Formats: sequence, structure tokens, C-alpha cells
Amino acid sequence: MKTWKLVSGIISIVLSVFVVFQSMMAGLANALEESGQVSGSAGLVVSICMLCGGIVSIVSRKNNSKGTNIALLILFGLATLTGFILAGNYSDLYLWSAWCLINVVLAFISLRKGASKI
Repeated sequence: MKTWKLVSGIISIVLSVFVVFQSMMAGLANALEESGQVSGSAGLVVSICMLCGGIVSIVSRKNNSKGTNIALLILFGLATLTGFILAGNYSDLYLWSAWCLINVVLAFISLRKGASKI
């Protein structure tokens, strides 16, 4: 699971930069259209959660404690729920939320494997 945490952390940090810029453009489009959608703001929340989750994932790659895996579950889970629920007309947010869902599943597997070793 060390490799997964390192790779997913790096990918999450890099993707969070793309999500920030896309979210700014989606928010600008929402403001110009006066559509009342919050998909741009939701994208910023997803981006922040992805960045924090990526950092936690890289820092905790050698430490397979329950606390770090639960933190990953919470961060990526919040990003997943926010993205899927509030995507609106920002359809790329579904893709970024799917990446976060993959990380949630892998963090859950890591949590279960760590619990079975004790």
C-alpha cells in the first residue's frame, strides 16, 4: 500500500491544480450566466480536499495506522460527495469525484488490511 499512497498522493496534488483552474472558469461561467449554480465553488472544495488528501497520503505512506487511513477516507470522501452532488453544469467534476472515490475505496482496503494484521 506504500506505492498506492505515494502515487495517489502525487496524482491528487497535480490534479488539484487543474481542478482549481477549471473551477474558477466554471464559477466565472456560472456568474456570467447568472444560473445560480454552485459547481465552481464545489470544484474549489473538491480541489482543496484533493490537495489535503494528497499531502496526507504522501506523508503517511510509511505509516499504516488507522488514523491516517481514516483521515484519507474523510478527505477523499468529502471530495467525492461534494463533487457528485454539486457538479451541476461542471461535468468534469464527475471525473475528479470518481478519482476521489477510487482513493476512498483504496483507503478503506488499506484500513481493513491494517486492522486484520493486529
